[in-house]
Amino acid sequence: MAPPGAIRWFAVVSALMLCHLITTSTAIYCDEDDCYDLLGVTQSANSSEIKKAYYKLSLKHHPDKNPDPESKKLFVKVANAYEILKDEATREQYDYAIAHPEEVFYNTARYYQAYYGHKTDPRAVLVGLLLILSAFQYLNQWTRYNQAVDMVKKTPAYKNRLRALELERSGGTANKKKSNKQMNKKVEEDLGNELELQIKGAEQPSMWDLLVVRFILLPYTIGKLLLWCGCWFWRYRVKQAPYSWDDASYLTQRSLNAPLDAWRNLEKEGH
Repeated sequence: MAPPGAIRWFAVVSALMLCHLITTSTAIYCDEDDCYDLLGVTQSANSSEIKKAYYKLSLKHHPDKNPDPESKKLFVKVANAYEILKDEATREQYDYAIAHPEEVFYNTARYYQAYYGHKTDPRAVLVGLLLILSAFQYLNQWTRYNQAVDMVKKTPAYKNRLRALELERSGGTANKKKSNKQMNKKVEEDLGNELELQIKGAEQPSMWDLLVVRFILLPYTIGKLLLWCGCWFWRYRVKQAPYSWDDASYLTQRSLNAPLDAWRNLEKEGH
């Protein structure tokens, strides 16, 4: 059996821990004070009594009527306590925190959800998320594109295209001595800007491909798709019209499971 001194010590420590839990669990509402005590009402007071007590204290401690700095601080605390207790949801959460001080993390989560969750417009969150994702998407596309361009510019094929373009601009008068030397950096940059580099898998970024733009144009895209499906059904299912060249090409590409870019390149070569 434990000695009486140890039992008393354990009781004191337990009481201190309980007080700490209560303070921690409710401090997010009215700091170290009790919201009910600040308004001078009991926990069983109804909304009318709470409202009446708040108006009485606010008139007494309002800064316009009481210039005392301590009274001003008390006025702020009273106003905060009233904001918590006047709403049934936040009051119920506060009462729960008093009754269950050990659930510190749960009470804290409920507090921030009540105070900040309903104040955040979901539409603003969605727009902000789309803007952030679009910014990362745009930067990633530019990074990939610039890396691909740097790799292409190191290839002999690119340098030969630059040399051919230089000869074309100079009318074929570039001498061999000049051609054997490294091309002037400024000239190379000017000629490189005239060459259209089409790099598969790392196309130049476009604003139309960004998530936020596609989301804004989503109703238009869906409407356009529905209109296309309706026209297709009417023309080829109802009227039994022969397929046009473009539609026949589309059906062929779908049946072969060919990538769209490769199919377009194939059509250009065919023409």
